Amino acid sequence: MAARGHVQDPNDRRLRPIYDYLDNGNNKMAIQQADKLLKKHKDLHCAKVLKAIGLQRTGKQDEAFTLAQEVATLEPTDDNSLQALTILYREMHRPELVAKLYEAAVKKVPLSEEYHSHLFMAYARVGEYKKMQQAGMALYKIVPKNPYYFWSVMSLVMQAISAQDEKLAQTMFLPLAERMVEKMVKEEKIEAEAEVQLYFMILERLGKCVEALDVIRGPLGEKLTSELQSRENKCMMLYQRLQRWPECNALAHKLLLKNPDDWQFYPSYFDSLFHLIDQSWSPPEEGEHCSEGAVHRTVAEVVRFVEERIKGEDGKESRSLRGPYLARLELIHRLRERGCPEESLLGDPLELMVQFFGKFGDKPCCITDLKIYLHLLSPDQHVQFVNRLSEAVPLGERGEEGFAFPDDTKALQRHLCVCQLSRALGLHHALDVDGKLRLIAELKAHYRHGLKFGKNALKTELQFSDMYCLMAAHVYIDLWKETGDENMVWQGLGVLQEGLSHSASNAQFKLLLLLLYCHLGAFEPVVDLYSSLDAKHVQHDTIGFLLTRYAESLGQFAAASQSCNFSLRFFHSNQKDTSEYIIQAYKYGAFEKIPEFIALRNRLNQSLHFAQVRTERMLLDLFLEADIVLSLEESVKAMSLSAEEDDIPWDNMRDNRDLTVFTSWDPKERELTDEHRRQSLEEESVWLRIRSLTLRLLASLAGSGHTPSQQNSEIANENGVGDKSSILSGLLSQLNQTLQTANQIAEKRIQYPFLGPPSTRLAPALSSGSCQCQAAALQLSVHLQELDTVGLDESTELQTQICNAFKSLVVQLQEILNKCKGDLLDMKEGKLKTWPSLLENLIFFVETVCIVLWMASHCAKILRPLKTSLQKKKKKKKKDANTALPVVVCGFQELTGSLQDLLTQALEHIKGQETGITALKLASLSLDEYPQDEASFMKAAMDKVQSSYLRSLQEAGDLLKKRAETIKNLKI
Repeated sequence: MAARGHVQDPNDRRLRPIYDYLDNGNNKMAIQQADKLLKKHKDLHCAKVLKAIGLQRTGKQDEAFTLAQEVATLEPTDDNSLQALTILYREMHRPELVAKLYEAAVKKVPLSEEYHSHLFMAYARVGEYKKMQQAGMALYKIVPKNPYYFWSVMSLVMQAISAQDEKLAQTMFLPLAERMVEKMVKEEKIEAEAEVQLYFMILERLGKCVEALDVIRGPLGEKLTSELQSRENKCMMLYQRLQRWPECNALAHKLLLKNPDDWQFYPSYFDSLFHLIDQSWSPPEEGEHCSEGAVHRTVAEVVRFVEERIKGEDGKESRSLRGPYLARLELIHRLRERGCPEESLLGDPLELMVQFFGKFGDKPCCITDLKIYLHLLSPDQHVQFVNRLSEAVPLGERGEEGFAFPDDTKALQRHLCVCQLSRALGLHHALDVDGKLRLIAELKAHYRHGLKFGKNALKTELQFSDMYCLMAAHVYIDLWKETGDENMVWQGLGVLQEGLSHSASNAQFKLLLLLLYCHLGAFEPVVDLYSSLDAKHVQHDTIGFLLTRYAESLGQFAAASQSCNFSLRFFHSNQKDTSEYIIQAYKYGAFEKIPEFIALRNRLNQSLHFAQVRTERMLLDLFLEADIVLSLEESVKAMSLSAEEDDIPWDNMRDNRDLTVFTSWDPKERELTDEHRRQSLEEESVWLRIRSLTLRLLASLAGSGHTPSQQNSEIANENGVGDKSSILSGLLSQLNQTLQTANQIAEKRIQYPFLGPPSTRLAPALSSGSCQCQAAALQLSVHLQELDTVGLDESTELQTQICNAFKSLVVQLQEILNKCKGDLLDMKEGKLKTWPSLLENLIFFVETVCIVLWMASHCAKILRPLKTSLQKKKKKKKKDANTALPVVVCGFQELTGSLQDLLTQALEHIKGQETGITALKLASLSLDEYPQDEASFMKAAMDKVQSSYLRSLQEAGDLLKKRAETIKNLKI
């Protein structure tokens, strides 16, 4: 666990059992053992700290902290205590205390290399770059080793990167770092590659490209050996920055002669050619073209060069390389873009692509290679192209079903590639319904035939023919979207479930199943599918949205909570992990990685998904617990939620979602566009703003409980009530503005591709009326504050206004509830039909009821003392005075009665749905037209949807029952 002292110390022997207990997770025994040891050796500090670690791990944080501080104030210098305290502070998420610990140790033992380096790393954990620079230099003075000197230089670079003022970075930090490195260069003390990399990084950030080029091409550049072609890549980048196109061209052509398959240099080669043409560059009359050698400055020279590379490949006996063939297509594409007649020198794209398929059609990458260049074909060549490719696929004799199958996996891959290219050219989409059904039958037949090639495959391996299965599911989805026939989606689910049964690790099957179940409103099967994907690290940010978007909106509150936790756990651990990566990078001299780690941390902190999950998690906790487990005030306090603070970085929000996670072969006009991405981000941000403002308004509601009557506004301001009401009205006006923007977005009715980003809950939230009702409920708090200030005597008009708002809320809630009515799942003519929008509306009703009830509870807190003081006043006056209740009190009693009725209605509706869905006999579905295997997979999918609906209804019903109980506490 901790590094033990180097010299065998009797204390080490005494501490060993405690270390072992802690390492094995037996924390209670560790505490007991430490106590025994401390009775005999009171001054054994390390035993105290180890006891504190045991206490920390058993949840007794405060005791652990007190014990640790007792030792820390003694400023220990023994290795065991320092190491143990470091571990404890790290577990407490208090890295700044580690720095203080080593600051004290270094003062006492000023010549210890170990303590100085621990101090440097402690500063690295908290990002104290200036102190790191000083600690690095102090270390270098004690032990003049190069790494320590360069730690100090790198810390200067980090000050430049993190400086708010770019001018300061360019005029102070970076020039100082440059001078420090130059000093070492002059003294010829540069030893390692990392030191050259750092020098290069500094020059690059200063924009000194010429100097950087001299370093790379000079003797220091020879140290760059850890990466292949590191010097060449850096030179190429600098030539491009300096716009030295002749050198760029000559270097690319030189490197392509060495390795004609190195794709990264073809774009540089072509780019430089066109720049040279545009600049009408001509070589000098005498000597070399440029420092890198000969330059190709005409299209004819470049065409000749590419053709020579291809001839070289054609003449080889071994397998050809793809690079030169793709370079020819790339060159045609670029020449066509510029309208150059020389494109004809390279040949007809159709013939060239057929030739490419002939050579590489049996590789899975053939489809991705050719898909980029399909636009080179004219629309009337599409069918001819696919027919030409089909001729090059060796298939056996046609069987009974009329399909001919491949005899080996290479032929299978060729046939599959033709199918994929047909889809990418839009030929599948152009078919009519019968044509698509015939296509599906062919794809399924090929899929099942191909399974024989993977009979001996391991469970974790994919089947050779999996992509046929996936494509069949895509065609089913096309049919579902075109015809609205839900039978297609059940068959699609069936075929994917069948695929998954043969290929349990296929992530694409799981992702598409997950999406289809969510579209049908069934979240229960999704949880297992997502966890079986075994998303790692940053994937929680890039694909986590698939899970969190649907969990709560489909009423699976427990699963929603769990899925938010998945993501949050990753985001929180990222903070801690990143500082560990940075420390490792310093230790091993991987300086260029440090800014990358910082950038990753920032990217994740500013992630849209992180902000969404944080907000939704807190709202979810309030819906499930506030006023049920804890009061709303206690819940808000436990979350450290504040109405004043907005912790979402709106201006720097990063959309890290991977919107191309689904494999798709759709033609260009059906693919996700940049405009779609922009619209999706805008929609997500507006929905997040609505949710975030709702959350902060609830926090302000919880924080603005009744304060004793304050007639005098000066006293009110002293008590912060004036300030609270200004925060409240500010938040409400922001919410109203955001709702206006939301309406404008909803009116556009943006449709994303099916495999693109999912739409947010924005449009259904507005069409169900739930956003408007929640805003109206929150708006009431302003009138209630007024009433609290004025009292019940002088406020008849205000009271009437509040009563009207109460009535309006009930009407709005009734309308939302009416939009939930109808059967979620019904069977007509032996076919199953789902209505997931009804479930989504029911959840909006549940959420809105929660907010209205919190509003009512807040109202009761204000009305109780007002009513009591009014009764006291009346008692003092004459007995025969009118004892009628104030208007607002009557209105409030009506409100609670109506809310009770609404909840009863909703619970009856849920009970009716549960009964109806349970009574649906899925066995009576007419699935006889399908083969038995297919029917059983379809039936399994239907069962999952039925079970998921019941689960959602049960969770919504349970929550409404608990909310109905809280109405009893609303008596005034």
